This record gives sequence, structure tokens and C-alpha cells, in this order.
Amino acid sequence: MSDNCIFCKIVAGQIPSRKVHEDDHVYAFHDIAPWAPIHFLIIPKLHIPSMAHLAPEHAALMGHMMTLAPQLALQEGCNPYPEGGFRIVVNNGAEGGQEVHHLHMHVMGGPRPWLRG
Repeated sequence: MSDNCIFCKIVAGQIPSRKVHEDDHVYAFHDIAPWAPIHFLIIPKLHIPSMAHLAPEHAALMGHMMTLAPQLALQEGCNPYPEGGFRIVVNNGAEGGQEVHHLHMHVMGGPRPWLRG
């Protein structure tokens, strides 16, 4: 855990969140400023600042996050593929739009008027 990381504090229960899912390796919660009708984040409990900090030993964790995303998207109300669906966004670094330096995956879905680039 990083002492000054807002996401680490959410995982530790020091900052409230609307939990979507929790297991031994990841925590998922609703975004506080959603861009879509369905918008939640999946984060590793392990503090990893960005995708640039991933190492081979993180492969299973990233695979878990990727396979969990569609399950949680359906659970949260996204319509099934192919008519429905969802979007996964991972911002990496300042030029990639990353604002919180704890690796996180945005999962967004619902009707498309929200779609931004």
C-alpha cells in the first residue's frame, strides 16, 4: 500500500466507495464521476503505479482483471455481446490521461450517447 494513494486508501477501507466486487487480488468500485450509465473501475490491491510498471509476475493478475471485466459488466447491467457490450479503458502516464497513479481499468457501458473518443 502506498500511504498517499487514494485507491490504496479505498482498498483499505479508509475512503468509502460503492463496491462492485472484491477478492484476494482486486477491488472494483463505481466511478465517482461516471462517463457512462455503467462505469466502474477494477484495480489491483497491490499498488502498481501504471502499466509501465508491470512485470512478468503480474501476468496472472492482469489476466484476472481482463476476465473479470465482462462478468462484472453483465452483473452491473451491460447488455450481452454482440448487441450490447462495454468499453475498457486503461490510461497510462500523463500523456495517456492517467490521473491516479495506481493501475486501474475503467469499464463503461450502457446506451451510447456518452461515448467519447
